[in-house]
Amino acid sequence: MHSAFATIDWVIFGIYFLLVVVSSVWLSRVKVKTSRDYFVSEKSLPMFAVAISVLATSQSAATFLGAPESSYGSNLTFAGFFVSALLAVVIVAKVLVPRFYEIGAITVYELLEKRYSPRAKRDAGVMFLVGRLFASGARLYIGALAVSMILFSDIAAAHMLFAIIILMSGSLGYAYFGGIKSIIIADIVQVVIYIGAALFIIYHLFGALGGDFGTIYSTLEASNKLKIIDFSLTGSYNFWALVSGLLLLNIAAYGLDQDMTQRILTCKDKNEGAKSLIVSILITIPTAFLFLVIGLLLYLFYQHPELSGFGNKIHQSFAGEKIAIFMTYILHELPDGFKALATIGVVATTFTSTSSVLGAMSSVAVTDIYKPMFEGKSEKHYLKASRAGVLVSALLLTLMAIFSYYWQRSSDIPLLDFALGVMVFAYAGLLGVYGAALWTKRGNERSVRYALLGGFATVLILQPYITKALFDFAINFSVQIIMGTIVSFAIMMTGKSETKF
Repeated sequence: MHSAFATIDWVIFGIYFLLVVVSSVWLSRVKVKTSRDYFVSEKSLPMFAVAISVLATSQSAATFLGAPESSYGSNLTFAGFFVSALLAVVIVAKVLVPRFYEIGAITVYELLEKRYSPRAKRDAGVMFLVGRLFASGARLYIGALAVSMILFSDIAAAHMLFAIIILMSGSLGYAYFGGIKSIIIADIVQVVIYIGAALFIIYHLFGALGGDFGTIYSTLEASNKLKIIDFSLTGSYNFWALVSGLLLLNIAAYGLDQDMTQRILTCKDKNEGAKSLIVSILITIPTAFLFLVIGLLLYLFYQHPELSGFGNKIHQSFAGEKIAIFMTYILHELPDGFKALATIGVVATTFTSTSSVLGAMSSVAVTDIYKPMFEGKSEKHYLKASRAGVLVSALLLTLMAIFSYYWQRSSDIPLLDFALGVMVFAYAGLLGVYGAALWTKRGNERSVRYALLGGFATVLILQPYITKALFDFAINFSVQIIMGTIVSFAIMMTGKSETKF
């Protein structure tokens, strides 16, 4: 099949990748002497830069494609997810961030070493690595979907592999040489790019709909598309999910996931770290809202031809499968030259989320697992190990993205729910363990291990494709994380007290 790109699109796309290469080479000049500097940059980075990097880490191609899909097919209730996140980061900033700074942590799992034992820290680190491998592999796969569709006009396995390699190569260029400092600088640049892409597409759609804000607003309101709070018991983002399961998910994402907290730990003190976290969510909310607005405008474009003049059939079938409505618009409606800009937006979100996780996975693997096993080595040795960890993480994420290609297509889970749902596997166990460590005197090294496994196993058993086959009903990810956390916490309560602080 022929590419959806015209010559002008290829030129724009090529210039973007040339800039990626040049910036990667420039950022590789960042001087790094120790593994600590590689992972937390000696706690010297500005608060606002860290906040933008946290924003970049929280966004991905799943948001770029999935958020418009959510508002197109439903309404604005997905926005509640980020309001829930605001409450979660306040809790994390008040409870967890001061603890991390008190112990001078490089990774969040060092707190479990202080509370229980070095083995507890290693077990939590391993669970993070497994969970983050699932979640970030899924994000990488979703980004590759968009790139493959636009570059090759199909999602054949070979073209998907090529797209995954392109995305991983760019991410690796930022993460490998300069460590966390390079990643944060690159994050700022990529955030500007994908926000710019979103604003441009909103402008293009607004013009296609006639540019009359009053008409657009009244039509959306009449169609019940502006609903933000859902008090029903159905839907993934209803009010009850937001204050329970999704709140737990956000606490875990911003406080127990090294991918996020590694950035917070680069600030000079706990106050700056806490402030960067809160500022990040305050700028994340309007950023995510941009993509929800795109979904609303796509709804008007396709479902209200009296506004857009659209009179054709909606081609949401691609290579025999249903695709996101935003991808339908990019492939069929954007003029030449603009397809490249939309693609660059997807690529930018994938670069930010993937480069950050490479550093986070390596930091946990080296700090929490490798160093305790090989003590007494030189800092030069540990720095080499840190960079090797980035390379190994890149290989594993590539393999997980390939696996996700078959997993998501066979399960028929919506992209946004798939991306959020796979995060729950590790989060449930970690929430139960940290809940016991912070709020009780129960638990020990052995119960930590079993609690982490118990949370993971509970989420696995509750997967929709399992419950549908056995009981003919599905359990969404917000309930899965509640059940997994309860099981994990209950297992921790069986452990005898081993309090160290």
